[in-house]
Amino acid sequence: METRTATKKATVKKAATRKASAKTPAKKGAAKGLEDLFEEALKDLYWAEKALLKALPRMMKNATSEKLKTAINKHIKETEDHVDRLEKCFKALGKKAQAKKCDAMQGLLDEGKSIIEETEPGAVRDAGIIAAAQKVEHYEIASYGTLAAFAKVLKEKDCLKNLLSTLEEEKKCDDLLTKIADTNLNSKAI
Repeated sequence: METRTATKKATVKKAATRKASAKTPAKKGAAKGLEDLFEEALKDLYWAEKALLKALPRMMKNATSEKLKTAINKHIKETEDHVDRLEKCFKALGKKAQAKKCDAMQGLLDEGKSIIEETEPGAVRDAGIIAAAQKVEHYEIASYGTLAAFAKVLKEKDCLKNLLSTLEEEKKCDDLLTKIADTNLNSKAI
């Protein structure tokens, strides 16, 4: 009986290994080169920034810390600039600005909404808002960094300049959120 169970487990494990190592076929219209990948990533990030513009006012409305509200309000204005810069990238590529749903940003924004709903107003909610906002910032930092690397290789100087400008703003926003959390806010949430 034990031998049959062990054999069955080994067979299941081999099948799972084969399935996990199988190559995934590309979808129709899949990116064939770095230019295609760059353009698709721009569409993704364009959607992400526009979705963030809708979510930030809700975060600001639910924050109680004046420093946090001010930081979010500042980032709303910066995010409008980020959208403009992405539109300039599309224009530099001779393409129409187009958004493609960003599943990663949608997940982060859904999590942020849940955090707001699952916390009482005050320092605890503010700490949660900062945590959610920093996850968004880290995603954006990774995305803009990657796109800047692509733009550099593709010799898209105008795009590179715009992407690097936004990348620096995202890093500064992340640093500011850390400072706000560290200036007693997290301690108040205990």
